[in-house]
Amino acid sequence: MPYTYEFARPNLTVDCVVFGLDGQDLLKVMLIQRLLPPFKGQWALPGGFVRIDESTEEAARRELREETGIEKVFLEQLYTFGEVNRDPRERVVTVAYYALVNLEEHRLYAATDAVDAAWFPLAQIPALAFDHDKIVRVALARLKAKVRYEPIGFELLPTKFTLSQLQRLYETVLEQSLDKRNFRKKFMNMNLLIELDETQKDVSHRAAKLYQFDKEKYLQLKSKGFNFEI
Repeated sequence: MPYTYEFARPNLTVDCVVFGLDGQDLLKVMLIQRLLPPFKGQWALPGGFVRIDESTEEAARRELREETGIEKVFLEQLYTFGEVNRDPRERVVTVAYYALVNLEEHRLYAATDAVDAAWFPLAQIPALAFDHDKIVRVALARLKAKVRYEPIGFELLPTKFTLSQLQRLYETVLEQSLDKRNFRKKFMNMNLLIELDETQKDVSHRAAKLYQFDKEKYLQLKSKGFNFEI
């Protein structure tokens, strides 16, 4: 016999803050334009209701795939937002996630209940539906903090990158200038970069050497107590 519950239960949703870095070193957030009410036509974070047979992470990845075409990306749980009146329809609690992608490697397309999907620079984000403005602020604060002690920033870069691209990534996320000599010395001393026998192509200036992040080595060092710190 199925269980019955004496108390009313809130609905459960997921919302995703997807950060991407473009070729001009602008940190952007991916938004969808809602097809259905409430907030029909307004921009919002991709997300939706969790199905009875899936975990919250499975729901987040499904919603990203269905609403934007984005899949196979770094995704991490951010925070649970449960203010009583955050959804005008009914009592809804949302589990928020944030994702990091190389913007130029993921082609967006709107589907299911989204009219459009687009990237917005952080400084130009429109007013968002529900409490999504707050969720974006919390996600950005998490990104700024975590990028200093875990190498998640590499998720925003191409697989092959220059040291200048790496430094600009950190300067963009942290919103501060970093000393070039000290920055490069710190990364080189960690021995987490693979120097490739390749240089940039199709550039107007002198082509710089390309590198890759050695994820396997990082995981090995981490298991032995290594602390990544920028």
